[in-house]
Amino acid sequence: MRGIFSTKKLDDILRDAESATGSLRRALGPVQITLLGIGAIIGAGIFATIGTAAAGDTHRLGAGPGLMLSFIIAAVVCAFVALCYAEIAAMVPISGSAYTYSYATLGELIAWIIGWDLIIEYAVGNVAVAISWANYFKTLVRQGGIIIPDWISMDLVTARKIPGLIESAPHILGVPIVFNSLAIMIVTIITLILLVGIRESAWFNAGMVIFKLIVLTFFIFVCFHSVHTANWTPLLPNGFVGVLSGAAVIFFAYIGFDAVSTVAEESKNPQRDMPIGIIASLIVCTFFYIIIAGVFTGMIPYKHLVQMLSNQQAEPLTLAMEYANIKGLALTIVAFGSVVAHTAVLFVFQLGQPRIFFSMARDGLLPRMFSTVHPRFRTPWGSTILTGAAVGIFSMFTSLDEMVDLTNIGTLFAFILVCLGVIILRVKDPGRHRPFRVPGGIVTPILGIIGCFVLIAYLPPSSWLRFAAWLNIGAVIYVCYGSITSKLTGRAVAENKALHDTQTAYSGAWLAVFGIAVIATTRYADVHRAGQHLTPGWYFESPFWTLTFPLLLNALLLCPTVVTRAKRALTSDIPESARTKAKTAMVVGGILMVAILGYLLAVWKY
Repeated sequence: MRGIFSTKKLDDILRDAESATGSLRRALGPVQITLLGIGAIIGAGIFATIGTAAAGDTHRLGAGPGLMLSFIIAAVVCAFVALCYAEIAAMVPISGSAYTYSYATLGELIAWIIGWDLIIEYAVGNVAVAISWANYFKTLVRQGGIIIPDWISMDLVTARKIPGLIESAPHILGVPIVFNSLAIMIVTIITLILLVGIRESAWFNAGMVIFKLIVLTFFIFVCFHSVHTANWTPLLPNGFVGVLSGAAVIFFAYIGFDAVSTVAEESKNPQRDMPIGIIASLIVCTFFYIIIAGVFTGMIPYKHLVQMLSNQQAEPLTLAMEYANIKGLALTIVAFGSVVAHTAVLFVFQLGQPRIFFSMARDGLLPRMFSTVHPRFRTPWGSTILTGAAVGIFSMFTSLDEMVDLTNIGTLFAFILVCLGVIILRVKDPGRHRPFRVPGGIVTPILGIIGCFVLIAYLPPSSWLRFAAWLNIGAVIYVCYGSITSKLTGRAVAENKALHDTQTAYSGAWLAVFGIAVIATTRYADVHRAGQHLTPGWYFESPFWTLTFPLLLNALLLCPTVVTRAKRALTSDIPESARTKAKTAMVVGGILMVAILGYLLAVWKY
């Protein structure tokens, strides 16, 4: 029978898309696709992360003026990956991005993992962008004399750090009312625009892209005379380690070019337009990034930048202008451009995430509601509304740092799988027509994989554990739901239901073992990399959800599901080999459940 690593043939993927009752409208040309890419890339990254990347923080060294090299390194890594995206997107012009590609090359389980992983890049990343948008918008309107109260423009965690804010906020039954109304406002507006249609959405995006490119050009023109070449010395104040650390941080500024691939099913000529859109958008953004990095580091001496507060570094372009005493209308224009840039990123990511859900639901790995298409607008309205609601709600109550930690590592992991997919397809299906071929054969995707691993190694310590926890939660959902409802390997299409129960119980048990082992390993690695003292009880010193919540899901959902399916299989007439697998799954699931509950009890007492 088909297992969790069964692949879906490319011909079947294309045929299912063509025969589907809910198809999407093909309305995008190469210019619109390129603008979508630029809209996704230029945003929160360039307007928010370059200050921290240049200055560094307690967990990583800063790049200093070497930030220009950081952008080049990140661009080279992204270029390798972009070429891989272009090859597969031209071969498989279907909505779904890396999820669809992985389904055709690496199997259903890896496809699920990458689909779950992409939620980090699009939905979770968009929560961070929405929160950042709210901060910039609040600053912008303040310059016009409009003061938005803090209690309706920030999350509770941040509010607790401001003396007197909780006490001054309205209370209901003694509970302070603190939420980010600005974040949910912009998410709601963008969700409504996306429901209207892809063509209208694309032109809305085009207007924002053109405007923010004008604003960035304006920043370069106005600030160029304030650049002092002496500020570029020393070029590498923290050596090449600082440059790589900076590259890992400003990689956030490149996140988004792969969002172009999510609209492949809505491209007029995807075999030609997708490679053009992906590569062209990356080239345009890299050109602007390197120049802006040079201007920024040339305006503020590194020794002064590191002494500034983190919230000042979070608004680097306006910080540089204020340092050079460039204020008034020029400062307002750049601040407004930042708001527009954030809006464009929110727009494209809110466009991309529903299409990932759309493809996963079409394959049976998510509920059917995610694949419903509006009869008039031909947009995936079910997943669009659900995505908008989830992003809006989380953006009201979560803090920026909680969301950003997940984004870079999740995206880099997705990029690794796309590069690996190109290599596998070259071996498995070398004769298939490729409208676009990655130059350099398999050398290019191999370099892309190596580059992504290097950037992952220089991410902040907490990123590894958060990512392991996120993937573990996804594995629980797949075993409990997706493995049953899948149209490729689900119970409904299985010839022998008892053997299906055996296989999914056995796979689920070892997925639990592997997931828990990864969480334990990353927990140790994070503590070690953070330089914390490894006391005998360090493994109990973790109040964070990243450790306890996924373990709780394993104990209360995954392990009982494994045991139940194994027991059901053992009541049927199955071969001895299958019976052995079912017994193994039941024993492993039971032992894990008891062990996890014992650990959580120890953590609670500790």
